[in-house]
Amino acid sequence: MDNKTIIVSNRLPLQLHLSDGQLKMTPSVGGLATGMESVHKDEEGLWIGWSGLVEEDLDQDTHKEIDQLVAKENCATVSLTQDDVNNFYYGLSNRTLWPLFHYFMEYTEFEIQYWESYKAVNQKFANVVLQHIEDGDQIWVHDYQLLLLPALIRQSKPNVSIGFFLHIPFPSYEIFRCFPWREELLHGVLGADLIGFHTYDYERHFLSSIKRILRLDVNFNEIDYHERIVKVDSFPMGIDYNKFHDAAKSHRKLCSEERSELQQKLDEHFESTKDTKLILSIDRLDYTKGIPNRIRAFEYFLNKYPEFKEKVRLIMLSVPSRSDVPQYQLLKKETDELVGRINGEFSTVNWTPIWYFYRSLPFDNLIDLYSSADIALITPIRDGMNLVAKEYVATRTRKDGVLILSEMAGASKEMNEAILINPNNFEQIADSIKSAIEMPLEQQISRNHLLQKRLKRYSVEKWAQEFMKSLNATKDIEKVIALKPLDEQESKTMFEKFKSAKRRLLLLDYDGTLTGFQDNPQNAGPDDELLTLLDKINNQKQTNMVIISGRDRETLERWFGEKDYAMITDHGVWAKEKNKSWKPLERLRTEWMENIRPVLETFVDRTPGTFIEEKKYSLAWHYRKADPELAQVRTIELNTVITSLISNNELTVLNGNKVIEVKNSSVNKGRAAGYLLSRKDYDFVLAIGDDWTDEYMFKEVPEGGYSIKVGFQKSKAKYYVKNTQEVRKLLEGFANSQ
Repeated sequence: MDNKTIIVSNRLPLQLHLSDGQLKMTPSVGGLATGMESVHKDEEGLWIGWSGLVEEDLDQDTHKEIDQLVAKENCATVSLTQDDVNNFYYGLSNRTLWPLFHYFMEYTEFEIQYWESYKAVNQKFANVVLQHIEDGDQIWVHDYQLLLLPALIRQSKPNVSIGFFLHIPFPSYEIFRCFPWREELLHGVLGADLIGFHTYDYERHFLSSIKRILRLDVNFNEIDYHERIVKVDSFPMGIDYNKFHDAAKSHRKLCSEERSELQQKLDEHFESTKDTKLILSIDRLDYTKGIPNRIRAFEYFLNKYPEFKEKVRLIMLSVPSRSDVPQYQLLKKETDELVGRINGEFSTVNWTPIWYFYRSLPFDNLIDLYSSADIALITPIRDGMNLVAKEYVATRTRKDGVLILSEMAGASKEMNEAILINPNNFEQIADSIKSAIEMPLEQQISRNHLLQKRLKRYSVEKWAQEFMKSLNATKDIEKVIALKPLDEQESKTMFEKFKSAKRRLLLLDYDGTLTGFQDNPQNAGPDDELLTLLDKINNQKQTNMVIISGRDRETLERWFGEKDYAMITDHGVWAKEKNKSWKPLERLRTEWMENIRPVLETFVDRTPGTFIEEKKYSLAWHYRKADPELAQVRTIELNTVITSLISNNELTVLNGNKVIEVKNSSVNKGRAAGYLLSRKDYDFVLAIGDDWTDEYMFKEVPEGGYSIKVGFQKSKAKYYVKNTQEVRKLLEGFANSQ
């Protein structure tokens, strides 16, 4: 059976209604349903979501009927109770995440029962997905209601491709950090292989939170996460351009008798008032859309430019939304009062400045409005994309008309030919309306030609194709890194070779390999479990176990002085063989440190959370506790400054794991490893390390030897293991191989 694609969203692309015991089903007409149609219909696609009906309203027979109905449409349902809907959907999704992600902190509620319900419902979605999923399948999860779902799927099915797309803004780190369960949310979405956003701004905000909250390494738009690379990218969602453009073309050909009642009223308006201009505003009634601001800005325009009174009319269509949520009820009340006040103040016998509709309109009536409006005024306070702006442009079959668009809408990033405004700047909006009214036709056509060309090319179908193409490409990321996991079979073979070898050499890095990193490097001494394992390996007659570290000789002597371990310190300056005294491998000068230390101290002063570790032959600037984004800037600065200072010296800069170390260029672990390999003819060689400093050592491992990287990153090593816990398992294997 071929691999299939599973789409998961809060709602199915179907409307289910239960009336007098009768079940009715109609298809959805939203942007997502349209965009995903090709993905859904191809390659045995399946769409999973909530039916819109709650458990309490369904008996067993109705359940069965729903399952059969949706199965015919290649869909499957997730069952939700009324409590789920109240706490998961109306609660955390729409009273917490929606306002928070749109920067409305004052409307954001942090309730523990909402969060518990959100987790439980995401698990319900995961359970249904897992009933239908097989290895090799692709899953595309949509939107803020299901941020935990990717990780829940990955836990049970690690060998599937998972994509996630957020259809609303991702807020800045300063906003997102206020969410009480922020780590869980980020770990949830990181279960995906590809995470998509509408704009680069949202992508940038997300990566900032990843770096600063989870302290993960980000390389451009790739995140190192649990031996996987998670890719993050922006995909601006389009519309079904041809649907709107063709509908507008057909609309223009209708004779007067064929036109809708709404269009006939609009025609009467144009006939009765010559040179009048219609300004169109269409939104869901949502506080993110900036509707009261827009009305006040229109009032400001009428006061500032009174010559346009009776020559301009604002048509406002507000589609009802979440009418049982208090903020939305207050918004409707405020909108009603504003429209009433302004119409009362400015109306004349022949003219009402605002025509206000609070309802949903069928598609044909939307085309009536789009086609008739000279200007579209789209001014959200914050909007993930805003497809209305794109729909308006698509219906301009004569390429006339002017779009005034908020720069806070995601669409503004790709619609620069529109008149872009700050939705909070009434002066600017008033001036923009005047400019739009007076804009010459040639300029309107020039702007709309470019906008339409772009919208037609990057349609909603193209958006879906581009996302799926990128999701498929994530499968090749591991090939680029070219590291193989040291799996159970490879480990077994390695231990067998170790057991039969007559002369074995084990080169073991310390920090990040034998033990995890500490905020204070001086606190990273060996634990009892590690010492026991090392003792067992060291006591094997045919084995030369060497701890090879960038640590200074004094530190390793303090930790292992009572042992007879072979050690190499300071990246290869000092060597100690079993039961022998220390001897230098290199003769080094250290007077350069007096010149470099003040530079590093300056960077410590300017970068909170950093400190200098002074070793005998090197200086290390640690930035593990610093703000990741500030540290990123400072590391570039410091590398530039240090490189310019040492250009005439025999010094080098090593960029390690959250540390920059300045040391003599003649010293590295590779030279030290080469020295050991030249002393004896070993028939088993293993080198294991986590850092860039260990790459020199990996290069020296002979053909047939084992080089192992700790962590999933590009490396000269042949294999990788996930973390220090897996290193300990390897040590146990060597300790028990006699």
